[in-house]
Amino acid sequence: MSIISTDLSKAIAILNKDALVAIPTETVYGLAGNIFSEKAIKSIFETKQRPFFNPLIVHIPSVDVLPDIVSYIPEKAQLLADAFWPGPLTLVLKKNSGIPDIITAGKDTVAVRIPNHPVALELLQRLDFPLAAPSANPFGSISPTTAQHVNDYFKDKIEMVLDGGPCQRGIESTIIGFENDEPIIYRLGSTSVEAIENIVGPISVKNRKQIAPDAPGMLDRHYAPKTETILVDDISEAIKKHKDKRIGILAINSPSEDDGIAFQIVLSEATDLQEAASKLYDALHQLDKHDLDIIIAERFPDFGLGKSINDRLQRATVRA
Repeated sequence: MSIISTDLSKAIAILNKDALVAIPTETVYGLAGNIFSEKAIKSIFETKQRPFFNPLIVHIPSVDVLPDIVSYIPEKAQLLADAFWPGPLTLVLKKNSGIPDIITAGKDTVAVRIPNHPVALELLQRLDFPLAAPSANPFGSISPTTAQHVNDYFKDKIEMVLDGGPCQRGIESTIIGFENDEPIIYRLGSTSVEAIENIVGPISVKNRKQIAPDAPGMLDRHYAPKTETILVDDISEAIKKHKDKRIGILAINSPSEDDGIAFQIVLSEATDLQEAASKLYDALHQLDKHDLDIIIAERFPDFGLGKSINDRLQRATVRA
């Protein structure tokens, strides 16, 4: 039976014995273990039921540790690290030989970031090893943004959820890889394309790959509720098409006035994309608990974090 606690010393003790702790970050809660412990890393994959071909992200406390993890840092990678770390940006770089293959799915690259959360940073600073920490949810399910979300998933499978409050950014980090030293986005996330392009210029997006993905979050179906979910431009028309069903609505900025709606959530009355992103997964968790036949999600404007929110919603609509 897991406990929800703010006790850092207890979390350190558990991690030091090669067991797992769910930890807070600014994006989502992660299921964390020592990257150099085969026992811990296998336990991450098994607990999440995550396929071993899907690589993990290594979390480090400071840029000073980066040379211990990677063997080469392209110039534009350094610019991005300087601009966005600590923060929700992951870089996929050539790994050092000491990084276990199980972390990287056998690839010669490793995904690495510095989380921007005071509890996560203090934990990492007090440990003698970096942490692998994919989202603390069963593979493919809605990511957790509160300690209670994690406990609902894993209360009988991990010892502790380290409580750092609700996640402020709410969707996963943006992942950037490098091909011929040029950056390319492998996963849209909490750092917008526009912010990245302000640092390194125009950047292409290659964020879907079903076989041997280059980074986490590239599979078509991911972040998905159990309830059938559709993504639409016109909520009213979608309600008409599904009027015989028990409907839940995920709206951008205003509620729908329709008697056929069983439950609905508005993400941001001000159409604030950061507010909407921070509430997205919690809203999906709530909708999934209301015995609905279908969740109708409204498509966001396709710019800034709207691109990342649409990406998550699109993956949530893919049938298993």
